[in-house]
Amino acid sequence: MRDFFYKKLDAYKWAKELVIFIYKILDCFPAFESYALSDQIRRAAISVPSNIAEGMGRMSLKERIHFLDIAYGSLAEVDCQMDIAYTLKYIDDNKYKEFQTIVENTGVTIIGLKKYLEEKNNNQRATDEKK
Repeated sequence: MRDFFYKKLDAYKWAKELVIFIYKILDCFPAFESYALSDQIRRAAISVPSNIAEGMGRMSLKERIHFLDIAYGSLAEVDCQMDIAYTLKYIDDNKYKEFQTIVENTGVTIIGLKKYLEEKNNNQRATDEKK
């Protein structure tokens, strides 16, 4: 079977890196957080690349854009939860800075992909209206 093209997208690559980082960092969290904050962070992080993949698996540009919106929302959720974890001193300054870089790059690439698809969608609509 051929790979799905979403795996070649920078947004997906960054989102996947985010998940890998999160899984590694959660090992440092207190045991009592296993089913609370850790679980919530893990689910939100997994949602980012999953929604990019699902969206790119859709045929409609409008649906693809919608799933990128969901992915970006999940990214904001992860950022919020990691900010809380940082405030609680579950992660140190260096790891938090590393996390922030990954989040920033992930967000920028999701927004860039969304803008590209919106422009493509608008051009397609304009072409359809001329017909």
